[in-house]
Amino acid sequence: MTRISVVIPCRNERSYIAECVHAIYNCQLPEAAEINVFVVDGMSDDGTREVVLDLINSYPTLKLIDNEKQLTPFAFNLGIYAGGKVDFVQIVGARHILSENYLSNCLNRFELDSSVWCVGGKIINEYINETGRVISKAMSTTFGMGLGNFRTLDQSGYTDTVTSPMYPYWVFERIGFFDEELIRNQDDDFNFRVTNAGGKIYYDNDISLKYYVRGNYQGLWRQFYQYGYWKVYVNKKHKAVTTLRQLVPPLFVVYLMMLFVLPVFSFFLFSVSAFPFVLYVLMAIYFSSKIVKSDSELKFISVLQTFPILHVSYGLGYLKGLIDFVLMNKKPSDKQKRLSR
Repeated sequence: MTRISVVIPCRNERSYIAECVHAIYNCQLPEAAEINVFVVDGMSDDGTREVVLDLINSYPTLKLIDNEKQLTPFAFNLGIYAGGKVDFVQIVGARHILSENYLSNCLNRFELDSSVWCVGGKIINEYINETGRVISKAMSTTFGMGLGNFRTLDQSGYTDTVTSPMYPYWVFERIGFFDEELIRNQDDDFNFRVTNAGGKIYYDNDISLKYYVRGNYQGLWRQFYQYGYWKVYVNKKHKAVTTLRQLVPPLFVVYLMMLFVLPVFSFFLFSVSAFPFVLYVLMAIYFSSKIVKSDSELKFISVLQTFPILHVSYGLGYLKGLIDFVLMNKKPSDKQKRLSR
């Protein structure tokens, strides 16, 4: 008998939690397999808990776990603890809707390749409004998210991290659980520990999860600012830069700051130094045009403005993290522990 614990960290996701749970129970599984699903709820006050309690009537192996600290890494660990020593642990975001073959393909990959410690699939961005539609398109491009980012991969293979990952339970016994200090990037940290310990992370392009993208720019800005901010904390913890692409946004922001003051000293130097900025604008125009061409209902200017929001917010967050964690040796700011919505 193959036993799988599915852990869903959740807070105020009434609009998505039912679809998420239904999709999990609709997944194909080997006959000799059983799943228990744990919705680890951060004391939702929008009706999410009532939806889950109602779903329990249809799914006896669904359970609601309280997460009084209301933070994601605590939710991960509470769900894993609640499931006990099983064979596999599957993490699923409350806004993630798994494809029917998701669980079975993950299990097959582990059986085929013993060097794999983690498997995840392709993200299909969905939107809840027009702004979310624009954001989802921008986040599906290499220009928006960077080369090698798992969000833009189109072929199966090894990578550095995935979303909605499945792990054999023994991985947690070997390298520990999720770091509860990390309000953001706790999955990146965990997967970095996986690869450092000799494990491989596999991206399966044949499985997918539908992800409901945030529908406002304020939430997007805060989300990526926090990604950058917490990334530095992860780097300091491991005394290493976990991926080179993470350095591009902060370097870009520093470049913009220098470019802004250069005319005061030398207009010629400013003119020469402006070339990378011009190249960035041209690339933003190219990718925006490409998106609008494939979806004519989108406004060009709306797409165009999304790219600098992604890049500058992450870059500023990273620089703030460098100041707080490296220069001043501070602990993470309470303000950056508030999750974006």
